[in-house]
Amino acid sequence: MIGLDIKDLLPQRDPILMVDALLSVNGEEAETSFTIRPGNFFLADDSRLEVTGLIENIAQSASAFAGYLAKLAGAVEPPIGYIGEVKNFRCHHRPQSGDELHTFIRLGAEVGGVTLLSGEIHVREEIIAETQMKISIQPNK
Repeated sequence: MIGLDIKDLLPQRDPILMVDALLSVNGEEAETSFTIRPGNFFLADDSRLEVTGLIENIAQSASAFAGYLAKLAGAVEPPIGYIGEVKNFRCHHRPQSGDELHTFIRLGAEVGGVTLLSGEIHVREEIIAETQMKISIQPNK
């Protein structure tokens, strides 16, 4: 585990905070964890996470990665990120309350302030969702 408070890396706060910890960073890759708790903003009536919650988890995992890199560069506040596009999203299984998500982010090319990334969410070693995204990270001044 990286050892930084996730709130130092992300601008999101409860009730939509969807990352508990940044576990590792290795070059262009990072891993986060998140445990789905009862009452989560993105839980459906069947106690399973909505697809929008999966997308938000991947986006916030990328944002935590960007926040970590910004901290290394001397930033005091985490940068703000925006989803520009979600592409090739696949949901193989909607996780339920109590499941721990491990999300893997891989950064790709950056062009004109927009970064391409891929993300996978795993629960107990099984890939439950995957996608590619274009995100724009706005650096703090």
